Amino acid sequence: MDTEITFTSHLHVSSEHLACHVGSGDLPVLATPIMASLMENAAMKAVETQLEKDKTTVGGMLSISHLAPTLEGKDVSATAVLVKEEGRKLEFKVTAHEGELLIGEGTHIRYIVERERFMKKAGAQ
Repeated sequence: MDTEITFTSHLHVSSEHLACHVGSGDLPVLATPIMASLMENAAMKAVETQLEKDKTTVGGMLSISHLAPTLEGKDVSATAVLVKEEGRKLEFKVTAHEGELLIGEGTHIRYIVERERFMKKAGAQ
């Protein structure tokens, strides 16, 4: 895989994305788990076209800091940059922004897996 792979995912923050709605807090601001999900989505999307059809990636580790609150109605973006590849292990630098404001950052690790084999391991028939 090319080491200069990046992708940015976008989200318009609505009521279902707020901490008080998802249960991660009691304030009407963007929930950390939603920001984390957006970061994971960016990483997944960054490499999906580089993979064979029978393969995908799954999240293995996410270490992030949520640096600033975001209100409902705002637009947020998360960018993942592939920084290291070791066999099936992919390491990404992830950041989240509300406009120019950095609201989150960290590291995300994903693993390349065979779809069918992974689902069998999970107990799917």
